[in-house]
Amino acid sequence: MSSLLGTSVIAQIGLLVHDIDKTSRVYADFFGLDVPTPILTDAPEIARTEFAGAPSPARARLAFFNMGSLQLELIEPDAHPSTWRNHLDEHGEGVHHIAFQIEGMAEKIRVLEGKGYPLQQKGEYTGGRYAYMDTAPDLKVLVELLEND
Repeated sequence: MSSLLGTSVIAQIGLLVHDIDKTSRVYADFFGLDVPTPILTDAPEIARTEFAGAPSPARARLAFFNMGSLQLELIEPDAHPSTWRNHLDEHGEGVHHIAFQIEGMAEKIRVLEGKGYPLQQKGEYTGGRYAYMDTAPDLKVLVELLEND
């Protein structure tokens, strides 16, 4: 049996937080790591974010911890409509997604939608693109597809 994504290696776990600075310090202290400098996602004209099929100016502050073979991403969303904002408002802080490095973004989105997992949000970042697929009803977490150029 082959993977729908072409991989079963989780590259990242994404956590939603209210205060990225505070949470970053706590994680850094807990694991004995440096506190990462949060970055702001690209401006709307670069990110071209779409949420629920419509353009969204949503942005988020992100902090990354490289934990061996896995990256931990902390996400503090702004107030604009996004998967991040909705999930944080509805479920509070905690796990939002597990991410996989893939190739062939458009094809993988079609395959997953064909299996009943709709595209929730997509966008661009410097060097690649992402897509959140609504796998939560079955997998109990969203799957994020990451494709780097």
